[in-house]
Amino acid sequence: MPTEPMTPAPTGNDPASQADDSVGSVGAVESGSGVDEVLLCAPRGFCAGVEMAIKALSWMVRAFEAPVYCYHEIVHNKLVVDRFEELGVVFVDEIDEVPEGRPIMLSAHGSAPEVVAAARARGSYVVDAVCPLVTKVHHEVKVRAKKGYRVIYVGHDGHEEAVGTMAVAPDAISRVESIDEVAALPDFEEPTALLAQTTLSHRDWSAVADAAKKRFPDLWQPGRSDLCFATTNRQSALMSIAERCDAIVVIGSANSSNTNALAKLATEAGCSRVFRVNGPNELPAGLAGTVGVTAGASAPEDVVQAVISFLNPAQGVQEIRITDEDEYFPPPRNLRELLSAIDTIATLGLGGSVARRPELNDRQIGASDVLVTL
Repeated sequence: MPTEPMTPAPTGNDPASQADDSVGSVGAVESGSGVDEVLLCAPRGFCAGVEMAIKALSWMVRAFEAPVYCYHEIVHNKLVVDRFEELGVVFVDEIDEVPEGRPIMLSAHGSAPEVVAAARARGSYVVDAVCPLVTKVHHEVKVRAKKGYRVIYVGHDGHEEAVGTMAVAPDAISRVESIDEVAALPDFEEPTALLAQTTLSHRDWSAVADAAKKRFPDLWQPGRSDLCFATTNRQSALMSIAERCDAIVVIGSANSSNTNALAKLATEAGCSRVFRVNGPNELPAGLAGTVGVTAGASAPEDVVQAVISFLNPAQGVQEIRITDEDEYFPPPRNLRELLSAIDTIATLGLGGSVARRPELNDRQIGASDVLVTL
């Protein structure tokens, strides 16, 4: 996957912009020869939902002539999006931007019901790559709304996941993301339920959830947390190394909620040099000592390895693993059926036996490897 130089865009609320200026400007390309050791977080990078979505779009690219259209970015990662654009994928913000009869992919963040309906009415072939964890929240919103609840939804204003979730029951949901916004809610007459954007940091969620439970003592909550297990695992792994690090590098894009949560968490843990980067060409010169490295849930592993190569630690890399992740989300059913049909046709065309052909097993193929080989 290409890692060409890019212009970084740290903002005032981006923890990367809080780093000490003495470490050098972002965008430097000198090797990190002063780094003694890299502490590499595990788990890191692609989660099960991102794995599924990227592989699904990759198969659509191979199955259909360009262009293939995708509603919103398939995942929030600049390099992944750039790679698919090179392959003829067109990302749109409105379904009516898609010419009638073209194949459409819906992003992993989840889409409003009316968007899904519009895509199916317009596209020749539609694959909804929504993460199953987001689908769970959509289902909870629908059920609670039908039962007469007011849903208090903790999520970021304008985030695609939040927009799609709120559209499930717009008249029965109130979005908040701070304690002050909880305090500003009216006294609802109906019973209340508390749900969340899956990519929130546990710290951000817990403070707002506590305020909501104090404000509404009979608040309903699901038996299983809405927070993504992969997001929580990556945050826990980062916390396990933060105190040992002179600097921390968080790999991922500026519009990735879970990536920004990692960078914020590293800063809150007391690390004064935190850098959120898309890739190695955005790293600062002059990094030294022990450097922690992690990656948001939509960052490819080959970029992680490129960052480590740039840092070139004199004492090598120590991977700090807090848990193993073996969760697997299969591709959407209609895409699995399409792939099976294509495989059958190819087998027959080559004179092979359909009964004896190898079974398709995408679980054994990593999305990072798929991206590299496209």
